[in-house]
Parts: sequence; C-alpha cells; structure tokens
Amino acid sequence: MNPRAMSCEEVIERLFDYLDRELDSQQAADIEWHLARCRDCFTRAEFERRLRARVAATGTAKAPPRLHQRIRILLDGFDEPDPGRNP
Repeated sequence: MNPRAMSCEEVIERLFDYLDRELDSQQAADIEWHLARCRDCFTRAEFERRLRARVAATGTAKAPPRLHQRIRILLDGFDEPDPGRNP
C-alpha cells in the first residue's frame, strides 16, 4: 500500500473523518504519512485529539445532588401557572 501525497488542505478537510476512524485504511494511511512529515498538520491533529479527550473526560463527572435539586426546583417552577398571567 503506497501512500498518496496529500496537500495540507486535503488533510485538514478529512481530519475529523480520520480522527473519528471513518476512513478506509488507504485514506487513513495517506493522512498518517502526511502527518508524519508535516509539522503544521501534525500539530493541528494533536490539538484536535487532545481537545476531544478533554471534552470526553468532562462528560464523565457526575453532577452533585445539590445541583440536581436546584434544577428540579427550577423545572417545577415552569410547571406552575403564573398567578398574574391570564391563561
């Protein structure tokens, strides 16, 4: 499998598909070959990888019970009719 030379524009255009592992093996190899040789694109890819990892890590933290309670109170307030408003 010989890698195809890609321009930086092509790599950036396909970068999210590459990071999501949505490319076939040849396309992924082409991008990996480019990233191994282009510092700018490699830096961009690493930034996106790290950003995704941080976003994913923040989604694993549980909200404290007090926050759940405050949200429930706010939501319950929307269910109650406003006495000053005509329905």
